[in-house]
Amino acid sequence: MNTMNILKVTPIPAFNDNYIWLLSSKDSAYCVVVDPGDAEPVLNYLAQTKQQLAAILLTHHHNDHIGGVPKLLTQFSVPVFGPARENILTVTHPVDATQSVELPALNYRFQVFDIPGHTKGHIAYYGHDLLFCGDTLFTAGCGRLFEGTPEQMYQSLTQLANLSDNTLVFCGHEYTTANLQFAKVVEPENLVIRQRILTVQQQREQRLPTVPASLLIEKQTNPFLRCHLPTVHAAAEKYANMQLATPVDVFRIIREWKNNFKI
Repeated sequence: MNTMNILKVTPIPAFNDNYIWLLSSKDSAYCVVVDPGDAEPVLNYLAQTKQQLAAILLTHHHNDHIGGVPKLLTQFSVPVFGPARENILTVTHPVDATQSVELPALNYRFQVFDIPGHTKGHIAYYGHDLLFCGDTLFTAGCGRLFEGTPEQMYQSLTQLANLSDNTLVFCGHEYTTANLQFAKVVEPENLVIRQRILTVQQQREQRLPTVPASLLIEKQTNPFLRCHLPTVHAAAEKYANMQLATPVDVFRIIREWKNNFKI
C-alpha cells in the first residue's frame, strides 16, 4: 500500500486514565479508533471534526477497551478487528499473528502480533513505527498477568522490544508517572530514569499525555524490558532474597514486586 500520506494519531481520554487512539489522515475524511472503551468521547470527537469512522481495532477483551463498541456500531457499520483467541461478540474480523489488517480508508496496513500475558489472546497492531499494544507494554511498565504466565508475558515483551528503536509505543493507559517511581526503586542509579521522571512531571503539570514514548526510551528505563541486565537481575534477587537463574525468573519477581509496590 502507498504509505506516503502521514498518519495522525490523536489521544481521546476516557474514564480515569484510559486512552482511545484515533487514527486519521489529512488525505481522508475517515478515521479508525483503537480500543474504544467508551463511545461518548469518540462520538463527540467525530462530531467536532466531521470525520467518519471506517474501522475499529481491539487489542483484548477487557471492558474498558471494548465497552463503547456496541454504541459506535449503532451509528457506523464498520469492520471490527480483534483477537481471534478471545470471545468478543462485536468482533467481525478475528485476527492473529498470521495476518495483517488492511485499512484502505487510510491507505495503511498493520501487522498483528500475538502478545499473551495480560490476557490469553491479547494482540498488538504494528506498522510504520507505530505500535498499539493495549495493556501489554506500558510506558515504563507492563500489564498485570490476569490470564497468562510470566513466560508468556516475558516472551511477548521481548518480541516487542525487538522492534525498531524508533517505534512509538501507544499503550492503553496513562500510567507513566507511577511506573517510573517503581523503575527508580529497581534501578536507583539509572540516570535516564531520573531524567525521564523530570520530563514526565513537566508533561503532566501541563496536562499533556506522556504517551506515546519511543521504544528506545522504554529499553533504557522500563524494568520489564531490562530483566536480562545485571542491575535489574541484582535488584530482583535482593527483593526476593534468593538467586534467580533466568530473565524470566527476574521478570516474575519484578512483576510481583510491582504488584505490591506503594508509592
